[in-house]
Amino acid sequence: MNRSALFRWAAPVAVAAVLVGGTLTVHAVAQSAGSGSLPPRTAAQLLVDLEQAKLTALSGTVVQSSDLGLPNLPDLSGGTSADLTSLITGTHTLRVWYDGPQKARLALLGRLGESDVIRNGADLWIWSSQSNTATHRALSSASSSGTRSDGTGLFGLATGSAVPTDPQQAADAALAAITPTTVVTPDATASVAGHAAYQLTLAPRVAGSLISSIRLAIDGTTHIPLRVQVFAAGQSTPAFEVAYTSVTFSAPDAAEFTFDPPPGAKVTQDTGASPGVIRRSTGGSTPTPRVAPRVVGSGWTSVLVTSTDSMPSGGTLGRMLAALPKVSGSWGSGHLLAGTAFSLLIADDGRVAVGAVDPAVLYRALATR
Repeated sequence: MNRSALFRWAAPVAVAAVLVGGTLTVHAVAQSAGSGSLPPRTAAQLLVDLEQAKLTALSGTVVQSSDLGLPNLPDLSGGTSADLTSLITGTHTLRVWYDGPQKARLALLGRLGESDVIRNGADLWIWSSQSNTATHRALSSASSSGTRSDGTGLFGLATGSAVPTDPQQAADAALAAITPTTVVTPDATASVAGHAAYQLTLAPRVAGSLISSIRLAIDGTTHIPLRVQVFAAGQSTPAFEVAYTSVTFSAPDAAEFTFDPPPGAKVTQDTGASPGVIRRSTGGSTPTPRVAPRVVGSGWTSVLVTSTDSMPSGGTLGRMLAALPKVSGSWGSGHLLAGTAFSLLIADDGRVAVGAVDPAVLYRALATR
């Protein structure tokens, strides 16, 4: 798992840090009350609906917001509101188009410009209108290049970001969190982007998690996720939300997937790592041997433990690290980033632990060899 900059470790692990599968506890007796034409559905039925849903085409607008309770630190991404790496904080509007695994496009709209990721067969483009730059990468036309059959993996591949950019990505991560420590219950139906939707709530049954619940809104007809909300413990508003504000389940115009760099644009041909990925800078520090990432614990209190290639000693990452509180224990010493929905611990020896858990859980994870 490539976490190429500090802000990537600080992605909404409220969703992603509990990716351990297993059995589940379903309150099958309760039903999602019908809304208009929606008949009641049990939690078990809705889980089957989600698993069997097939997306063939869509176009729509997505609003993604994050309020992770981060301390006041130097800019996590160094980007603007129209930079694909800025999705960790604030509220962002994106346009999405999809017409099968070979044709997909995402546009992040910002105050000063627009950033696009466009997949059209063997061509993958990353475009920034603000910097007037385009990166092209040739893909295998016979391959979905790491995307699901519904194309939702495309934008994570292109941007190197762990932040879900549409409700399907976020729902997949949330459903992967289902373990014996999870209670799944149907909630009241809702209207999302003008569509009648069922709702499911996932909640932990263990102590130590910073997440109180994850709520999914599921289109009543297509069973495609329309909204995902992640709630931190003690908070009444979502720490992370990604939702369609408008969506149409029909094929977009083919022109949406055609991209020709405008005159004067700087075009780069990429043949290596995924375009958009920000690589680590050593900043003059001594590299730390990299160890394979591992997961300590399971379910809602699982912790991802990995290591950096080097510890930043300057630049934005170095300033950010220096601004974090210093902590120590039997596991060693380091710096702690504590938000309302996740905790991130960076040890002085380069080890990194992150999870949607109390800091004490991170300390125990690093103490586990």
